[in-house]
Amino acid sequence: MQTRPRLLTSIPFWALLVLSLAAVIGGLVLVFRQIDAMQAVLNDPNATVVTVYVAQSWAIVGAAVLGAGALGIVATLAVATVVSTRPGADVSVETIDWASDDESAPEAPFAAAPTVAAAATTAPAAPLVLEDADVETPSDAPAPAEAATARDADEDATRP
Repeated sequence: MQTRPRLLTSIPFWALLVLSLAAVIGGLVLVFRQIDAMQAVLNDPNATVVTVYVAQSWAIVGAAVLGAGALGIVATLAVATVVSTRPGADVSVETIDWASDDESAPEAPFAAAPTVAAAATTAPAAPLVLEDADVETPSDAPAPAEAATARDADEDATRP
């Protein structure tokens, strides 16, 4: 399950918002200062062409920074809108009955094999017959009938 952080704790979201606001404020300051400087220079009869055109260039730079900040604020609002319309995670809380002695866990819906409880209710299988591994067989004892027929078949297959 993928978990996504909440928007309120997302550092990139807040960084985008703060930097966008800073760009808007910085752009406005640049534009208004340069417009004031151009007005003062244009009313001055001793103004040079360089001071007028430099102020225009700085006003254009301020407008570009202002536009970038406005675009960042629009992006921040778009991210906030998308996150608010995203469906929340389905959280289910199971209460635990600590007084209960029942230790059986609920069955998984995808379990393919029958559970131990289901196997215990079926008919018991034939008992297994196990041989003791510690019993030694003397070398002069005859082999079991199945082993003798298998050995004879192997010997016949290896003869030309």
